Amino acid sequence: MTVADAAAPARPPRRLARRFERYAPALILLLAAASYLGVVFGTGQTQYLTADNLIAILNRSIALGITAVGQTFVILVGSIDLSVANLISVAAVLASFIMKGEASMIVPAVIAVLGVGALVGLVNGLVITKLSVNPLIATLGMALLLQGALSANFNNFAGSVPDAWKLFAYGEIMGLPVGLVFLAVLALLAWFLLRRTRLGSDMYAVGGNRDAARFAGIKTDNVIIASHVLCSLAAATAGLYLAARLGSGAPWIGRDGVYDLESIAVVVIGGTVLAGGRGGVLGTMAGVMIFSLIDSVFNVAGVDAFAKQVLRGVIIVAAVALYAARSKRFAA
Repeated sequence: MTVADAAAPARPPRRLARRFERYAPALILLLAAASYLGVVFGTGQTQYLTADNLIAILNRSIALGITAVGQTFVILVGSIDLSVANLISVAAVLASFIMKGEASMIVPAVIAVLGVGALVGLVNGLVITKLSVNPLIATLGMALLLQGALSANFNNFAGSVPDAWKLFAYGEIMGLPVGLVFLAVLALLAWFLLRRTRLGSDMYAVGGNRDAARFAGIKTDNVIIASHVLCSLAAATAGLYLAARLGSGAPWIGRDGVYDLESIAVVVIGGTVLAGGRGGVLGTMAGVMIFSLIDSVFNVAGVDAFAKQVLRGVIIVAAVALYAARSKRFAA
């Protein structure tokens, strides 16, 4: 019997592992939806089953979804970004400070915010690749730098955004919130980049095996830098959205672990492997919807805010443990 024949029986289980990783987010999403329906009917609060309420559930997670799309890129290449929360705060404050309620300043503000986002991502990527600093340390250092710059100059709401910019958060297109439509378009563009472009395939290759990707001629450093730039641009965009939603920007908008840790959590619960190389943005969108439904289940059930955080943590750990256990079992 040849070596190839001996290895043949291991292939079907590995295919099962890949199928499990692909469809697990959808199964978890169905479970979350079933839990939501169970709580709604169990408590007799069927008014929460209207189309408007379901749209409102998703609408509350738009900023998280935008941030998570960017976080997907860096996790796919085997990196991570802990600076997104503070960058969101910087973006919101900078946008409202520049706009100062004037519609004529919208374009300069958006350009400035996206420029800062691209610069932060570029610095993160360069520090990680050229200085060989661990991504956790590099991006945490950037987060502290951004937080310090904000705290030194602002301690409350700064400036305001004009009504024209508020349409980003409160406008509608064919009955759907503009922000929700934007998130859907952003997710489709991210999917196209990952699945239909050279950069996307390089991201999967670098995340799967960086050394092999380098030997194959891929400029791995450039791919990692590009992923961090895209991640920071997404975070800056989330800051622009929150400025439109709140009417102004404040130093604390993105803090408290809401957008850095939770964006990582929804990416992972959506099936993207923290080690990189497997996953995608569609799974991330499923993760965002799972989080939205879980929050709604807790709200309808009247769960205490502190207990809610504990339960969310348990659900995240359980979901990731399920991925790991099932993948090991199939691949064994």
